[in-house]
Amino acid sequence: MRRLIAAALLAALPSIAPPSSAQAQSTLRIVLVNDLASLDPVVSTAAFVRNHGFMNYDQLFALDSKGEAQPQMVGAWSKSPDGMAYSFTLRDGLAYHDGTPVRAADAVASIKRWAQRDVVGRALAAATASMDATDDKTFTLKLSRPFALVTEALARPTASALFVMPERIANTPPTTAFTDPLGSGPFIFQKDLWRAGDRAIYIRNPAYKPRPEPADGLGGGKVAKLERIEWRAIPDQATAAAALQAGEIDLIEQPSPDILPILERNPAIKTMALNPVGSMVWLRLNHAQPPFDNPKVRQALLHLVNQKENLDAAGIRASEQVPYCPAYFLCGSPLESAAGAQGLKQADIGKAQALLKEGGYTGQKIVFLNAADSPINNAVTLTMAEAFRKAGLNMEVATMDWATLTQRRNKKDPIEQGGWNIFVTVANVLDGGSPLTNLYLASPCQGGLAGWPCDQKLEDLRRTWWEENDPAKRRTTLDLVHARAYEVLPYINGGQFRTLAAYRANITGLRATTIPVFWDVEKK
Repeated sequence: MRRLIAAALLAALPSIAPPSSAQAQSTLRIVLVNDLASLDPVVSTAAFVRNHGFMNYDQLFALDSKGEAQPQMVGAWSKSPDGMAYSFTLRDGLAYHDGTPVRAADAVASIKRWAQRDVVGRALAAATASMDATDDKTFTLKLSRPFALVTEALARPTASALFVMPERIANTPPTTAFTDPLGSGPFIFQKDLWRAGDRAIYIRNPAYKPRPEPADGLGGGKVAKLERIEWRAIPDQATAAAALQAGEIDLIEQPSPDILPILERNPAIKTMALNPVGSMVWLRLNHAQPPFDNPKVRQALLHLVNQKENLDAAGIRASEQVPYCPAYFLCGSPLESAAGAQGLKQADIGKAQALLKEGGYTGQKIVFLNAADSPINNAVTLTMAEAFRKAGLNMEVATMDWATLTQRRNKKDPIEQGGWNIFVTVANVLDGGSPLTNLYLASPCQGGLAGWPCDQKLEDLRRTWWEENDPAKRRTTLDLVHARAYEVLPYINGGQFRTLAAYRANITGLRATTIPVFWDVEKK
């Protein structure tokens, strides 16, 4: 009945009024997991800012379908025989949306700003002796110590993804969100038409010069074949599904699992896994506030989290679940590991209660932030909260939307002053694929992300991994990183799964890029 009502009301919603026939052929209307709520891809690690970035900006290097870094804005590059010095030259024809040329100084400023916030950027910066523009198209990077993954770092696609922007914008302090979205990517963001909570509009960049090779992964030739992209905010899943079936939107990135079977029965709709490896629920713990400042209390949760129970509660079909995955770097990836793993299969309330007692937990309130507008986050949060209550944890679920949660999670205040203890997020293999790129695994004692874990041993092991060139030694180190992570618990793996995107059958060119991108996409 809820879906029938949604369909009946659809025509009355002005934000999804049917377009003219000519406009419909050149406009792609999409509903992504979250609405666009902010514009600065350095200040925010939210996926909606990253999705905006891949339309509006471009990258120096990009990961291909094999996960290997390939030149994107860079035309030619070289490194010294000892791997300690690099030179990069931008390719011809790069220009911002206002027609001004992209310069090497822009690239340097963009890297430096990004490197103050992102986990990969900070690692690269710590190994960098100097980075300078030598002319308008060339810049150099000299290392002070080994760093085996320079081009992979410059291809950073998630968290605070590395995009190039004008030097004047990149000089904005990394703690201050800029409001000027000038980029050089294949689509141009229409800031004057942006209405948060309603829609974001992008138009084709007619001056963009794609690379000559075919699109591959997140790189290659980014050919914008659509004249316009409308990113719609339709938080109600039933309404979005009704709009897709009526042809009033063209794609839903992540339909609610209970609605997906209905869409699959419609011959005008297709489904595919944009993210072939899958995603993982991450339970982030606040190490800066009691009670999870105590490692024993953190470890107690390992024996209360049941991954399959979480996925079942979220409605993930068995065919799209990994029933048990202990791997911080995701199961099915080349760096899968189970070293040091504990719990996560079934509840052991007795063991959890013993650890809570050992950690000094005495019943203080625990604030669990819940993004109710994200169906998977919401279902897993409620399931975990109930499991934690059974062990005697005093749970308060604070309900809000995801955009609000991304702001509140930055507060370091005690819970009595608006702080928090735990929240759920969902990450993909690009977020968590290695000791270098896994943004929430990083545990620096200064400047870390919300949750603020601090463990020098884990940081030393991570650094050893990305400095090591020998594959066998790196594998040994990886297992040490993994085992230490299970002791420190920067976050807890809540379950790995895949979701399917649903789209109209007349849409072609979508590829399994993990991140939703829309170059090479056409609407027939």
